[in-house]
Amino acid sequence: MPILFLIVFVDLVGFGLIIPLLPFYAERFGASPQVVTILLAIFSLMSMISAPLWGRISDRIGRRPVLMASMLAAAFAYLWLGFATELWMLFAARAFAGLCAGNIAAAQAYIADVTPPERRARGMGMIGAAFGLGFIIGPALGGIVAGNELATADLQAPGLIAAGLSFAAFLGVVLFLPESLPTAVRARQSRSRIAVLQSVLRRPMLARLVAVFFLVILAFAGMESTFAMWAMRQFGWGPAQIGYVFTYVGLLSAVMQGGLIGPLSRRFG
Repeated sequence: MPILFLIVFVDLVGFGLIIPLLPFYAERFGASPQVVTILLAIFSLMSMISAPLWGRISDRIGRRPVLMASMLAAAFAYLWLGFATELWMLFAARAFAGLCAGNIAAAQAYIADVTPPERRARGMGMIGAAFGLGFIIGPALGGIVAGNELATADLQAPGLIAAGLSFAAFLGVVLFLPESLPTAVRARQSRSRIAVLQSVLRRPMLARLVAVFFLVILAFAGMESTFAMWAMRQFGWGPAQIGYVFTYVGLLSAVMQGGLIGPLSRRFG
């Protein structure tokens, strides 16, 4: 599992590096605030459409091929983003990245394959920790590389660095990560993701939890997609300052999830 943690961490540093800078990419090509928010949403839309397919593929052929394909596609998408010369290229790169975003789901499935039930929560927490660390280091690195001023910001280098990190993660899977799903298990038919979702929503408590989680993510995504534009106009901030704020958010999230959730849940339930 430490190998998987490092692979996911490296990949997510690249992801965290790009996300806070996307509004700057779009505004450089004259995009309106509405178009900027659509650019950030297109990745999630494509990911939502393709996620069930990637899940089925990983059940059929294994986790390792899906991880390799997803990370290699991410490297290509970041290169495309870094060399974009028109607004449509930004949309195409982010849509392609979303369609191929099967890495986190495959990594979680990998954990489920190799851990017994009593250790599974800890294993899933490791993926969450990699995600949190990626969002601490990535935005700060992107901000430092891009610079302080929007007019002179280097927006090509962050894309190239993110591409290099995803390619390094791809090589890590190729060289060091064995397949976790036995061939005999792959041959079994599994329930579709839609059937799983329907069974969850039929249970009132789980349905309420899903609704609460949706609202939390909705609120955070609204902030994430508009904060850079607001801070540019309100304070004259550039990529570096935006990156530092997102690093601060990631650090708070890591402290909360990694250190405070346990004591708080024991104290309050």
